[in-house]
Amino acid sequence: MEALLLSRWQFAITTVYHFLFVPVTLGLSIFTALLETWYVNCGSYEGRIKLKKLVKFFGTLFLINFSMGVVTGIVQEFHFGMNWSEYARFMGDIFGAPLALEALTAFFLESTFLGIWIFGWDKLSEKKHCLCIWLVAFGSNLSAFWILVANSFMQHPVGYAIEDGRAVMSDFIALVTNPYVFGEYSHALFAGLSTGGFLAIAVCAWKILHDEKSRESFVSVMKLAVVYTMIGLLGVMGSGHFHAQRLNDLNPMKLASFEALWETENPAPFAVVAGINREEGRNDFEILVPHMFSIMVHNSFYGEIRGINDLQDETRKKYGSGNYIPDVKGMFWSFRTMIGAGGLMLMITFLTGLLVYWTRIIDYKCWLRLLPFLTPLPFIANSVGWYIMEAGRQPWIVVGLQKTAQAVSPNLSSGEIWLTLIGFTGIYLLLAVVAVFTAVSFINRTKITEELD
Repeated sequence: MEALLLSRWQFAITTVYHFLFVPVTLGLSIFTALLETWYVNCGSYEGRIKLKKLVKFFGTLFLINFSMGVVTGIVQEFHFGMNWSEYARFMGDIFGAPLALEALTAFFLESTFLGIWIFGWDKLSEKKHCLCIWLVAFGSNLSAFWILVANSFMQHPVGYAIEDGRAVMSDFIALVTNPYVFGEYSHALFAGLSTGGFLAIAVCAWKILHDEKSRESFVSVMKLAVVYTMIGLLGVMGSGHFHAQRLNDLNPMKLASFEALWETENPAPFAVVAGINREEGRNDFEILVPHMFSIMVHNSFYGEIRGINDLQDETRKKYGSGNYIPDVKGMFWSFRTMIGAGGLMLMITFLTGLLVYWTRIIDYKCWLRLLPFLTPLPFIANSVGWYIMEAGRQPWIVVGLQKTAQAVSPNLSSGEIWLTLIGFTGIYLLLAVVAVFTAVSFINRTKITEELD
């Protein structure tokens, strides 16, 4: 296998693995901050004891996840110098700025106040201690913002000039206010709320079922987690809808690939399923919902959406010969997997809310047994969503400026990449086993009672 393909596989594996932890960090940090705010404002002595233990409980789960996110995130930095040196040379002036700001303004903020939060329980006032976890949550989400500023430039370059064969920043404000940033960041933020909340629901279900002493406490937390998750799910669906509408102007090829829409149509249908024939530029069969794609993009029964074949011709005229069509089959089915997982999570969360608010949820033991096994749903949705975002711009690494094939390091050998690919994958699998075992063991042994520690 050639170095380019292996480098893409290595980056894809390490990035998806890292992205398993990012949404949990974004969502669980805010969830923990809300719990501590509840604790600070609680007037009941017994309630305060339980809430403090719950804050430490979910804070510990956050710490386990945060540690994994940091370890796997550091590897991402080295990719740009080792596997993608031509990208670093061409894009370093622009890509380096948000990465540096991410470290200086976000990572230092969250790591500093996370340390204070861990060791400051008996040294700070309750309100100051609570402020620390809110600053951690703010720093975590600010970190995501700067990373997505960099990624948004790769999707839709703005505020740059080409000098001596390199892209250089000409307008920092344009970089930060890139219209792509709002769609990506809002979608990632709400995905974090959904993931953190859904994970909390699963943990609560397990504790309600298996830990009688802690049952009452986790019923209360489940009520908060259901509302939190519903806000996240509705937000991620709404932000995804509006971002898809922007794609009609910002990246129409990616939009058309979602639906395997080969020809320009008005009105454009939504394909429920399709037999995609990329070689011939058509679908061999499809089940369509008339007008639906136009409704989704234009909020109207009618509205033109350009097809893949027409966009391919336009791109060839602009950039020269070549194949500018992404992995349509992968995009098509990944999009439906993401939507399906999100819709299933919405139904599960809604039903759980009905049970926990209007009945004795302990009476529904089968449902409580099922919920922990549904934990992979948000991680599946997040992973395929990330694939859609990255694969949809191919063959470009920076749309219109540099192709992925031009970005790989010129002196890499296949053997070198195989060595690190196997090494990273093996180490990551080992870390995953350790992290899951540590988290599950902690969940099982921790009791939330009115007794003082």
